[in-house]
Amino acid sequence: MNDILQGLSAAFWLVVSLDSELIDISLRSLRVTLTALVISCIIAVPLGAYLAVQRFRYRRLVIAGINALMGLPPVVVGLVVYLLLSRSGPFGVFGLLFTPTAMIIAQVIIITPLIASIAHQAIRELWAEYHDLLISLNTTKWQRIKTLIWDGRRNLLTAALAGFGRAIGEVGAIMIVGGNIDNVTRVLTTAIALETGKGDFALALGLGFVLIGLSMIVSITIHSLSRTEREGRW
Repeated sequence: MNDILQGLSAAFWLVVSLDSELIDISLRSLRVTLTALVISCIIAVPLGAYLAVQRFRYRRLVIAGINALMGLPPVVVGLVVYLLLSRSGPFGVFGLLFTPTAMIIAQVIIITPLIASIAHQAIRELWAEYHDLLISLNTTKWQRIKTLIWDGRRNLLTAALAGFGRAIGEVGAIMIVGGNIDNVTRVLTTAIALETGKGDFALALGLGFVLIGLSMIVSITIHSLSRTEREGRW
């Protein structure tokens, strides 16, 4: 109980004092995670919509594969990305290992299947509702996809929020490909792991509470945007 109280106190003073290291780590965490989220949404949302609209031979197999990848162990992703980006790997020439870019790549691989699966479920329900109308209007495949994505944007925000939550809390893959380098690749989750290993549980809890606070702020912001849009439509 004392550790929790000390953690709350540490978090409070870190935020109130505008600790420069905390701000740097927090901004880096948000920058890496939001960049990965945007890239993942660009890939996953159209993919999920395409799988809902288009019928092809191996469609069910692709959907099953995406669903299976949702449970992909992050440490395995980190290991694979590490091998690909290491000097002996095929992409080692780019020197991306132990950089924020490597962390973004790992997060994109982790959260893209999650967002694609949720997007597919949401768009599939809309497609069942709009199927006859869109067919009767003689729309093209991509017009149908764009229409379904637009009308399902609130549900897609939920998919993005789920991806954000998983990405910002990731530590295994990030530690492997980022290396937890101070002022370079250290983010909130790796900083928490470091302070826990050092036995500074109060600071670790403080950083943890800051991480929870950031997640809540982003979640409330997305929820507010969705609610404002819904009220605007009415």
